[in-house]
Amino acid sequence: MAGVIQKQVEPEAGSSASRPRGKREQTKHNNRGAILDAARIVFADLGYGATSVRDIIRKTGLASGTFYNYFKSKEEVFEALMDEGMRRIRPRLRAERIRSRTFEDFIRNAYRTYFEYLATDSDTFQVMRRNPNTLRVRMDSPEILAGFEEIREYLEEDIRNGTLPDVDSEYLMAALVGIAMEIGDRMLRRPEMDAAAAAAFATQLVLSGFRALPAQKP
Repeated sequence: MAGVIQKQVEPEAGSSASRPRGKREQTKHNNRGAILDAARIVFADLGYGATSVRDIIRKTGLASGTFYNYFKSKEEVFEALMDEGMRRIRPRLRAERIRSRTFEDFIRNAYRTYFEYLATDSDTFQVMRRNPNTLRVRMDSPEILAGFEEIREYLEEDIRNGTLPDVDSEYLMAALVGIAMEIGDRMLRRPEMDAAAAAAFATQLVLSGFRALPAQKP
Protein backbone atom coordinates (compact mmCIF):
# COMPACT_ATOMS: atom_id res chain seq x y z
CA MET A 1 0.00 0.00 0.00
CA ALA A 2 1.01 3.64 -0.37
CA GLY A 3 2.45 5.75 2.45
CA VAL A 4 0.84 7.29 5.49
CA ILE A 5 -2.31 9.30 4.89
CA GLN A 6 -2.05 13.04 5.50
CA LYS A 7 -4.97 14.37 3.44
CA GLN A 8 -7.94 15.85 5.28
CA VAL A 9 -11.50 16.29 4.04
CA GLU A 10 -12.40 19.98 3.92
CA PRO A 11 -15.49 20.90 5.96
CA GLU A 12 -18.52 22.17 4.12
CA ALA A 13 -19.03 25.91 4.17
CA GLY A 14 -21.47 26.97 6.83
CA SER A 15 -21.10 23.76 8.83
CA SER A 16 -20.05 23.73 12.47
CA ALA A 17 -16.77 22.19 11.33
CA SER A 18 -16.00 25.37 9.33
CA ARG A 19 -15.84 27.52 12.47
CA PRO A 20 -12.41 28.17 14.07
CA ARG A 21 -11.30 25.39 16.41
CA GLY A 22 -9.05 25.33 19.42
CA LYS A 23 -5.80 23.40 19.14
CA ARG A 24 -7.17 20.34 20.99
CA GLU A 25 -10.35 20.27 18.96
CA GLN A 26 -8.39 20.66 15.72
CA THR A 27 -6.12 17.77 16.66
CA LYS A 28 -9.14 15.55 17.34
CA HIS A 29 -10.66 16.59 14.03
CA ASN A 30 -7.41 15.86 12.17
CA ASN A 31 -6.95 12.47 13.81
CA ARG A 32 -10.48 11.36 13.05
CA GLY A 33 -10.14 12.58 9.48
CA ALA A 34 -6.85 10.74 9.05
CA ILE A 35 -8.46 7.51 10.24
CA LEU A 36 -11.37 7.88 7.81
CA ASP A 37 -9.07 8.78 4.92
CA ALA A 38 -6.91 5.74 5.63
CA ALA A 39 -9.89 3.42 6.04
CA ARG A 40 -11.38 4.61 2.76
CA ILE A 41 -8.24 3.58 0.92
CA VAL A 42 -7.75 0.30 2.78
CA PHE A 43 -11.39 -0.80 2.34
CA ALA A 44 -11.12 -0.02 -1.38
CA ASP A 45 -7.80 -1.86 -1.62
CA LEU A 46 -8.37 -4.96 0.50
CA GLY A 47 -12.14 -5.13 0.85
CA TYR A 48 -14.06 -4.96 4.11
CA GLY A 49 -13.70 -8.62 5.03
CA ALA A 50 -9.91 -8.71 4.61
CA THR A 51 -9.29 -5.37 6.32
CA SER A 52 -8.20 -5.31 9.95
CA VAL A 53 -7.98 -2.43 12.40
CA ARG A 54 -4.20 -2.89 12.25
CA ASP A 55 -4.27 -2.23 8.49
CA ILE A 56 -6.10 1.04 9.04
CA ILE A 57 -3.83 2.15 11.88
CA ARG A 58 -0.71 1.34 9.85
CA LYS A 59 -2.01 3.54 7.04
CA THR A 60 -2.60 6.52 9.35
CA GLY A 61 0.74 6.48 11.14
CA LEU A 62 -1.14 7.07 14.41
CA ALA A 63 -0.73 5.04 17.58
CA SER A 64 -3.23 2.22 18.10
CA GLY A 65 -4.46 3.91 21.28
CA THR A 66 -5.31 7.01 19.25
CA PHE A 67 -7.46 4.93 16.90
CA TYR A 68 -9.49 3.52 19.79
CA ASN A 69 -10.13 7.02 21.11
CA TYR A 70 -12.37 7.50 18.09
CA PHE A 71 -13.59 4.09 16.96
CA LYS A 72 -14.10 0.74 18.67
CA SER A 73 -13.81 -1.39 15.55
CA LYS A 74 -13.54 -1.43 11.78
CA GLU A 75 -17.35 -1.76 11.73
CA GLU A 76 -17.69 1.67 13.31
CA VAL A 77 -15.21 3.14 10.83
CA PHE A 78 -17.12 1.70 7.88
CA GLU A 79 -20.40 3.07 9.22
CA ALA A 80 -18.77 6.49 9.65
CA LEU A 81 -17.71 6.41 6.00
CA MET A 82 -21.23 5.53 4.89
CA ASP A 83 -22.63 8.35 7.03
CA GLU A 84 -20.12 10.73 5.49
CA GLY A 85 -21.32 9.77 2.04
CA MET A 86 -24.95 10.31 3.03
CA ARG A 87 -24.08 13.74 4.44
CA ARG A 88 -22.70 14.66 1.03
CA ILE A 89 -25.69 13.48 -0.98
CA ARG A 90 -28.56 14.65 1.26
CA PRO A 91 -28.12 18.40 0.59
CA ARG A 92 -28.04 17.70 -3.14
CA LEU A 93 -31.24 15.68 -2.98
CA ARG A 94 -32.83 18.39 -0.85
CA ALA A 95 -31.92 20.98 -3.46
CA GLU A 96 -33.46 18.84 -6.20
CA ARG A 97 -36.60 18.49 -4.11
CA ILE A 98 -36.90 22.26 -3.83
CA ARG A 99 -36.43 22.93 -7.52
CA SER A 100 -38.63 20.07 -8.76
CA ARG A 101 -42.18 21.12 -9.65
CA THR A 102 -43.69 17.62 -9.74
CA PHE A 103 -43.08 14.18 -8.25
CA GLU A 104 -41.90 13.05 -11.67
CA ASP A 105 -39.36 15.88 -11.79
CA PHE A 106 -38.08 15.00 -8.33
CA ILE A 107 -37.64 11.31 -9.13
CA ARG A 108 -35.83 12.12 -12.36
CA ASN A 109 -33.57 14.72 -10.75
CA ALA A 110 -32.91 12.66 -7.63
CA TYR A 111 -31.81 9.58 -9.55
CA ARG A 112 -29.63 11.66 -11.85
CA THR A 113 -28.00 13.35 -8.85
CA TYR A 114 -27.38 10.07 -7.05
CA PHE A 115 -25.88 8.20 -10.00
CA GLU A 116 -23.72 11.17 -10.97
CA TYR A 117 -22.48 11.31 -7.39
CA LEU A 118 -21.49 7.64 -7.51
CA ALA A 119 -19.78 8.02 -10.87
CA THR A 120 -17.81 11.17 -10.04
CA ASP A 121 -16.90 10.79 -6.35
CA SER A 122 -13.81 8.62 -6.75
CA ASP A 123 -13.42 7.84 -3.03
CA THR A 124 -17.00 6.66 -2.62
CA PHE A 125 -16.83 4.85 -5.96
CA GLN A 126 -13.83 2.78 -4.93
CA VAL A 127 -15.28 1.77 -1.55
CA MET A 128 -18.69 0.87 -2.97
CA ARG A 129 -17.29 -1.04 -5.92
CA ARG A 130 -15.01 -3.10 -3.66
CA ASN A 131 -17.61 -3.76 -0.96
CA PRO A 132 -21.09 -4.14 -2.52
CA ASN A 133 -22.21 -6.97 -0.26
CA THR A 134 -21.07 -5.17 2.89
CA LEU A 135 -23.07 -2.12 1.89
CA ARG A 136 -26.21 -4.21 1.66
CA VAL A 137 -25.98 -5.30 5.29
CA ARG A 138 -24.71 -2.07 6.85
CA MET A 139 -27.47 0.37 5.98
CA ASP A 140 -28.63 1.10 9.53
CA SER A 141 -26.28 3.92 10.51
CA PRO A 142 -27.91 7.11 11.91
CA GLU A 143 -27.23 9.36 8.93
CA ILE A 144 -28.44 6.79 6.41
CA LEU A 145 -31.63 6.12 8.36
CA ALA A 146 -32.22 9.88 8.59
CA GLY A 147 -31.74 10.18 4.83
CA PHE A 148 -34.28 7.41 4.20
CA GLU A 149 -36.75 9.08 6.55
CA GLU A 150 -36.31 12.37 4.73
CA ILE A 151 -37.27 10.71 1.45
CA ARG A 152 -40.32 9.16 3.12
CA GLU A 153 -41.35 12.60 4.36
CA TYR A 154 -41.15 13.94 0.80
CA LEU A 155 -43.49 11.16 -0.30
CA GLU A 156 -45.89 11.85 2.57
CA GLU A 157 -45.98 15.50 1.53
CA ASP A 158 -46.84 14.54 -2.05
CA ILE A 159 -49.58 12.22 -0.82
CA ARG A 160 -51.09 15.01 1.30
CA ASN A 161 -51.13 17.51 -1.55
CA GLY A 162 -52.55 14.98 -4.03
CA THR A 163 -49.45 14.71 -6.22
CA LEU A 164 -49.25 11.04 -5.31
CA PRO A 165 -52.09 8.59 -4.69
CA ASP A 166 -52.55 7.42 -1.11
CA VAL A 167 -50.03 4.59 -1.27
CA ASP A 168 -47.85 3.09 1.44
CA SER A 169 -45.08 5.71 1.74
CA GLU A 170 -42.74 3.39 3.64
CA TYR A 171 -42.92 0.69 0.98
CA LEU A 172 -42.54 3.26 -1.80
CA MET A 173 -39.51 4.82 -0.12
CA ALA A 174 -37.93 1.37 0.26
CA ALA A 175 -38.59 0.64 -3.42
CA LEU A 176 -37.09 3.93 -4.60
CA VAL A 177 -33.99 3.46 -2.46
CA GLY A 178 -33.66 -0.20 -3.40
CA ILE A 179 -33.77 0.62 -7.10
CA ALA A 180 -31.11 3.28 -6.63
CA MET A 181 -28.84 0.98 -4.62
CA GLU A 182 -29.10 -2.01 -6.93
CA ILE A 183 -28.80 -0.13 -10.22
CA GLY A 184 -25.97 1.93 -8.73
CA ASP A 185 -24.17 -1.28 -7.78
CA ARG A 186 -24.51 -2.66 -11.30
CA MET A 187 -23.44 0.64 -12.84
CA LEU A 188 -20.26 0.66 -10.73
CA ARG A 189 -19.38 -2.83 -11.97
CA ARG A 190 -19.47 -1.84 -15.63
CA PRO A 191 -16.24 -0.93 -17.45
CA GLU A 192 -17.82 2.33 -18.61
CA MET A 193 -20.22 3.94 -16.19
CA ASP A 194 -23.14 5.88 -17.68
CA ALA A 195 -24.93 7.79 -14.94
CA ALA A 196 -27.43 9.30 -17.38
CA ALA A 197 -28.47 5.89 -18.69
CA ALA A 198 -28.79 4.50 -15.17
CA ALA A 199 -30.93 7.46 -14.12
CA ALA A 200 -33.15 7.17 -17.21
CA PHE A 201 -33.73 3.47 -16.61
CA ALA A 202 -34.57 3.90 -12.91
CA THR A 203 -36.80 6.90 -13.57
CA GLN A 204 -38.82 5.17 -16.29
CA LEU A 205 -39.18 2.05 -14.15
CA VAL A 206 -40.64 4.06 -11.28
CA LEU A 207 -42.80 6.45 -13.25
CA SER A 208 -44.35 3.67 -15.34
CA GLY A 209 -45.29 1.66 -12.30
CA PHE A 210 -46.14 3.78 -9.27
CA ARG A 211 -49.60 4.83 -10.45
CA ALA A 212 -50.62 1.18 -10.58
CA LEU A 213 -49.83 0.69 -6.89
CA PRO A 214 -52.79 -0.17 -4.64
CA ALA A 215 -54.07 2.58 -2.38
CA GLN A 216 -53.64 2.12 1.37
CA LYS A 217 -56.56 0.69 3.28
CA PRO A 218 -58.36 3.25 5.46
